[in-house]
Amino acid sequence: MTNLRVGHGYDVHRLVSDRKLILGGVEIPYETGLEGHSDADVLTHAVMDALLGACGLGDIGRHFPDSDDRYRGISSLVLLDHVATLLREKGFGVVNVDVTLIAQAPKVGPYRQQMVDNLASHMGVSPDQINVKATTEEHLGFTGSGEGMACNAVALVEKL
Repeated sequence: MTNLRVGHGYDVHRLVSDRKLILGGVEIPYETGLEGHSDADVLTHAVMDALLGACGLGDIGRHFPDSDDRYRGISSLVLLDHVATLLREKGFGVVNVDVTLIAQAPKVGPYRQQMVDNLASHMGVSPDQINVKATTEEHLGFTGSGEGMACNAVALVEKL
């Protein structure tokens, strides 16, 4: 048996008016933002679900239900702090995380390193253990039409 475990996370949010667009803890200037109970940071949500899944600890809905007003408008990086603490308490360390944002716009390349640095800092790992990339869907589907954004994340953790 190995001490390595893999988890996959997926999240999706609708784009709406009158919301800030937060991705990987970075506020990105854009005409719409993501709808949700917290800051709706689809990228960080996918990362948290991947980490929790790798450790067999459920998902973010179990840990941070949208029925709990304590999480209304909260920064997803604060929630990531909690997930990172939970992993450490359960004896897990993050080996690496790979993230793919799926969005037609805006371009997130100029913000990528700040996203990586935010995620790494809040997980207590080195930035070289985090990879963030983005893709469009060539104007196909809800992400391609600009109705929403989705994100996939894969995490490799090690039982220490």
